[in-house]
Amino acid sequence: MQPTADFDPAHLARSLLRRSRQGALATLMAGSGDPYCSLVNLASHPDGSPILLISRLALHTKNILADSRVSLMLDERAEGDPLEGARIMLAGRAEEIADVERELAERRYLAAHPSAEAFVEFRDFSFFLIRPGGAHLVAGFGRIVDLKPAQFLTDLGGADALLEAEPGAVAHMNEDHREAMNLYATRLLGADSADWLCTGCDPDGMDMQAGRATLRLDFRERVSNGTELRKMLVRLAGEARAKG
Repeated sequence: MQPTADFDPAHLARSLLRRSRQGALATLMAGSGDPYCSLVNLASHPDGSPILLISRLALHTKNILADSRVSLMLDERAEGDPLEGARIMLAGRAEEIADVERELAERRYLAAHPSAEAFVEFRDFSFFLIRPGGAHLVAGFGRIVDLKPAQFLTDLGGADALLEAEPGAVAHMNEDHREAMNLYATRLLGADSADWLCTGCDPDGMDMQAGRATLRLDFRERVSNGTELRKMLVRLAGEARAKG
């Protein structure tokens, strides 16, 4: 199905990945291969891949260590009939995050789930990354699309400078520019006024959160370093103020 003016499958899939904080994780039972489903919290890697913090004592983790094939369902949590909301089913493999990327995974996960800080130090808990091999998007009658990773993941090529600047940029936005965050949410995204926080930035946009509510602010064009990010956020703040 080709994108239309009111339906862009790739954009919707990317938005669901970035905004979701919980999902249904399906693994294969070690030994029997029977399907097993569990509820997990998640955050997103800069490329959009889901990050999990799970215990080796949990059955789903034991299953992953025996067979890394998984699927993950994420949905909009729409009011009313949940089947009327969009949802995405990812299929891929879960792998434990190496020490070299642990700091990034921990920072992004705790930004999304601050209450999980205590679990990070538990020896049986580890961060896992789901590397999607594909996705199945259901967004209503006649809007069912299979997508390849390149269509819904963010290309991080050439963005090393941005990833290096991201921790400082997130802290700066949350410490000094909460007013701008609220303007993005209310005037550009149509959300209610709240204590919106930045939880992460990537070349394509910024993730925002207020309590259990989440938003995705798409950039007008790709950014690849801290200077471009700053200019984009200033530009978007100007657009938001102009709308007022």
